[in-house]
Amino acid sequence: MKNETIALHGGFDADPTTKAVAVPIYQTVAYSFDSAEHGAALFNLEAEGYRYTRIGNPTNAVLEQRVALLEGGIDALSVSSGQTALYYAALNVADAGRNIISVPQLYGTTHTLFAHVLPRLGVTVRFARSDRAADLEELVDENTRALFCETVGNPAGNVCDLEALAAVAQRAGVPLIVDNTVPTPILVRPIEYGADIVLHSLTKFLGGHGTTMGGIIVDSGKFPWQTHAARYPMFTQPDESYHGLVYTEHYGPKAFLGRCRSVYQRTMGAVLAPLNAFLLLQGIETVALRVDRHVENARRVAEFLRNDTRVASVSYAGFPDNPYYPLVKKYLGGRACSLLTFAIRGGFDGGARFYNALRLFKRLVNLGDAKSLACHPASTTHRQMSPEEQRLAGIGPETIRLSVGIEHIDDIIADLDHALAAAARS
Repeated sequence: MKNETIALHGGFDADPTTKAVAVPIYQTVAYSFDSAEHGAALFNLEAEGYRYTRIGNPTNAVLEQRVALLEGGIDALSVSSGQTALYYAALNVADAGRNIISVPQLYGTTHTLFAHVLPRLGVTVRFARSDRAADLEELVDENTRALFCETVGNPAGNVCDLEALAAVAQRAGVPLIVDNTVPTPILVRPIEYGADIVLHSLTKFLGGHGTTMGGIIVDSGKFPWQTHAARYPMFTQPDESYHGLVYTEHYGPKAFLGRCRSVYQRTMGAVLAPLNAFLLLQGIETVALRVDRHVENARRVAEFLRNDTRVASVSYAGFPDNPYYPLVKKYLGGRACSLLTFAIRGGFDGGARFYNALRLFKRLVNLGDAKSLACHPASTTHRQMSPEEQRLAGIGPETIRLSVGIEHIDDIIADLDHALAAAARS
């Protein structure tokens, strides 16, 4: 099936009991056992079934199967937020004393996790000078356990060269972990270009309506954990915390997610509520239609801003003279994402006046909503970063980030024009 069809049918046909065609919300904490032996078999992973919603839930399972199919992975684990997905994925491969190599263009909270939280647990994150594969490769050493990038950086809008980064990861014998939140699998499927693990904040485009938090980890099933057993003993040696389970033996190519679920989801418990899974499934049904409108509206907005003398600069990878345009053609089929940044004349003060004058655009820090959204990263999402860190992330004090929605393009541009006029008058 193509992605547009998977978004509607993937992972579910009809409820086997009632024949309902909508995914039921299994709003339950636990599941009964047929006998003591049945319960033991479930906990020993000898039988298929559900034990406790912190470990797995039938509604969540449909969401996991659907997103895995969309991304071309073999399985997925849904969690409470995109940040949880990143946290679990990082801890799953990197113990104390090890490191992860990352591009510098990151979502602000991702940067905080990497720069301040993981180091307290003994895991160092090394930030490359740029998103160029060579700049990441020069930081790799014997303690490196993963490479990380955002397919399209938030808010920088840079597009990472997935194949080049995957080649670096393969030479180093480590997985490439990719956050694919901004383009979604509708525009690019990183696993097809060598990514091993794909993450999403489902809160954004896949959910699409600004109502529901959620995150997901998708496993490609392609990374050879057994080949690199000395580097990843947590997958290939018995786990004392889980009755001596060897994840590569029990789960095979799903070893990464098996350990994620058994160690981190089970013991740390940042669970996605079944109702949230249901709501996210509703959003996914229309993601292909929404992405088409998002992309087209963003192109029209970028052209309007670039031709307006009140605007100092526009960062939009869909322009042929943008340095990332060849990668937009290669990975996104020529369709640049609906996340873009710009600066108006007048610096920080001009940007603030523009921001305050918006009427249609919602002033908030989310993105990927059906509604058009505006954010001032330097004072919100990236406030905790130093000016130099902000610069490397692709933002300045005057930068405005737009997440262009699916309203009528005339109304979107009219609001931008009104706000630019208000800023100019001031």
